[in-house]
Amino acid sequence: MRDVLILSYHAVSPAWPAGLAVEPGRLERQLGWLLRRGYRPTTFHAAATAPPAPRSFAITFDDAYRSVLEHGFPVLERLGVPGTVFVPTDFPERGAPMTWPGIDGWLGGPHERELVPLSWDELRRLAGAGWEIGSHTRSHPHLTELDDAALADELRGSRERIERELGLPCRTLAYPYGDHDDRVVAATRAAGYEAAATVPVRLDRDEPLRRPRIGIYRVDDERAFRIKVSPTVRRARRLPVSAALGRAWTAARGRMPARRRPPA
Repeated sequence: MRDVLILSYHAVSPAWPAGLAVEPGRLERQLGWLLRRGYRPTTFHAAATAPPAPRSFAITFDDAYRSVLEHGFPVLERLGVPGTVFVPTDFPERGAPMTWPGIDGWLGGPHERELVPLSWDELRRLAGAGWEIGSHTRSHPHLTELDDAALADELRGSRERIERELGLPCRTLAYPYGDHDDRVVAATRAAGYEAAATVPVRLDRDEPLRRPRIGIYRVDDERAFRIKVSPTVRRARRLPVSAALGRAWTAARGRMPARRRPPA
């Protein structure tokens, strides 16, 4: 049976105590564990459209934090694993910390530098090393809250910017916050994307523009990681009861302090 595993990371940092920042050593142990179990690494587009092996995995990084190059790239290069970075295209040329609801609480503090994005030159370096560069829209909005014109601009504008800057096709998208519905999926198709990534609670939808990923965060130690990626657990997350468990988890997250709360 085919077993395709797509993981969702964000930042890679030894010091940033945010829920979305994994430590480099832990990242290396997690990926090494998958490799030892026979999973073959690939990019998100390949995993979503034509997996290269019965057991394949893709590593994706949302938001395009500079720490992905500084701390994540050396880990993946040592292991022979390509990565996929989803970039919000309004930010690379600014060189300033990114800001949107969910990360703006770190502005003005000692970890503000962690919000600096990859530059276009740095994204070209990753692309030259075999990494895939996909879209994370232009400004990282909740897509379901936009009108049709703004939605089309976020989707098409970001794809065209990546293609113009890198001279490569941009075929994939990660929905910011995982936020999407049928209208957003239709607009994503119309904008020319071939595959798009979600981070759902229930893994019952698996189609080109709704490819589910497993979110990995700073709190996920080795035991939690192995549970999350377990084929048995992933099969269980396709069942209706997983939606109820997910709602309970969402409610619990709402009571967590903002700086400890893992992103959706």
